[in-house]
Amino acid sequence: MICGLVDYGRGNLCSVEKALHKSGVNVKRLTQPEDFLEIDLVVFPGQGHFGEAIQRMTALGMVDSVKQWLVDDKPFLGICLGFQLLFASSEESPEEGLGWIPGKVVKFSTDVGKVPHMGWNQVEFLERKHALFNSSNGSCSLPYFFHVHSYYPTEVPEEFVACRTSYGISFVSGVQKGNAYAYQFHPEKSQENGLKLLENFVSRFAA
Repeated sequence: MICGLVDYGRGNLCSVEKALHKSGVNVKRLTQPEDFLEIDLVVFPGQGHFGEAIQRMTALGMVDSVKQWLVDDKPFLGICLGFQLLFASSEESPEEGLGWIPGKVVKFSTDVGKVPHMGWNQVEFLERKHALFNSSNGSCSLPYFFHVHSYYPTEVPEEFVACRTSYGISFVSGVQKGNAYAYQFHPEKSQENGLKLLENFVSRFAA
């Protein structure tokens, strides 16, 4: 099984790549549309600016490839900015997002705490049929995952909400639509819980 890692020339992909290798898959970096023909899964990590990411992906010709992958309901995992880009728009820039999940991305108010939100926070996973992670994980407490972000999605239809995190307010930190999953937090930086989530994603679609 080959996992494609979306590479638009920004952000450190090494930690995600290393974590995916631990999950038992081969990893291929995706830098052009043709690369999508050679893979079984897509993982879309990202750091940085919403608009710049869309611009760079457009320049590489990969926006349509990602959209078609989603339309075809093939296995997809978005992380951090790769989560935010699934929505229609962001306050961070005028560029349109991928529009796969209804909603818009807005910036945290400093009233909720320091911005960016950075650190370990508990995540409440909804017990959906196709959830990648169980909230209790055999424990009475909610699992912790590592977050680094200044923006969060709003107006997300409940049918697509996979999990929530509290940081001054309760916000949607994960979504799921068909075979597409995406999370605001960083599984690759979340130690045992993060590796388990990645393993669950890979094993769900293993041949």
